[in-house]
Amino acid sequence: MKARLPWALLAALILAQICYPLTGGATRAGLTVATVVLGWLLSVGHALLTRGARTAAALVAVVTGGGFAVEAIGVATGFPFGTYDYSGELGPKLAGVPLIIPLAWTWMAWPAWLTAVRLVRSRLARIALSAVGLAAWDLFLDPQMVAEGYWTWLDATPALPGLPGIPVSNYLGWLGFAVLLAIALRPLAGPSVDRVDGRDAPMFALYLWTYASSVLAHAVFLRLPASALWGAAGMAVAAVPLAVTLWRARRDRAAEPEPAPRVDAPA
Repeated sequence: MKARLPWALLAALILAQICYPLTGGATRAGLTVATVVLGWLLSVGHALLTRGARTAAALVAVVTGGGFAVEAIGVATGFPFGTYDYSGELGPKLAGVPLIIPLAWTWMAWPAWLTAVRLVRSRLARIALSAVGLAAWDLFLDPQMVAEGYWTWLDATPALPGLPGIPVSNYLGWLGFAVLLAIALRPLAGPSVDRVDGRDAPMFALYLWTYASSVLAHAVFLRLPASALWGAAGMAVAAVPLAVTLWRARRDRAAEPEPAPRVDAPA
């Protein structure tokens, strides 16, 4: 049952995301909130089931708590992302921040960390790759949410080519804060987060699904071709090596000879 729960949550998340481009208005906003909540439950639940209470608590404290803190600072001061304001479409706010926003940080921070652990060995490389893997997701997220009117930038210059309305400082702020999250997570979560195994397959599937589905959705359904290109390039830094590594591991397992049947010696 425990092994199936992350897969069940992932299936529900995928279904919600498939429905997203088919809806609009308040229904789409509600579906956005539901998707984020499912993503948070998936990542925190997986951390709890596979690494225990310490890791899950650290993930919530560092990423959910830290995400809320940096968002509240950002809304109040414009640092580190730039000057922006949230609409009221994403549910209740605290200190000007919709309560689901820090949940979104947590949703993707955990699979980004595990992806880095799967791909690289050194501590510094893991911090760097997990930070890039998380921050690059915002190349999809921010253009999509701004297009929906869920938040607005008051000063959107300079912006990336093809992505007007969002300042470059936003992406740099994401990257900088993602580095801090990765640095803080390991000592608080414990040594179990430095290893991956078969139980982490749902998180790798989540990361690769997020990458592939975001490219498709932005390019085809949401009519945001520039963010499709920027996001595809950014998340590819982690997603493509992950896909190749998992494919090679599966190929190697399939190529292993089956053990010879045991033959008992005659009595």
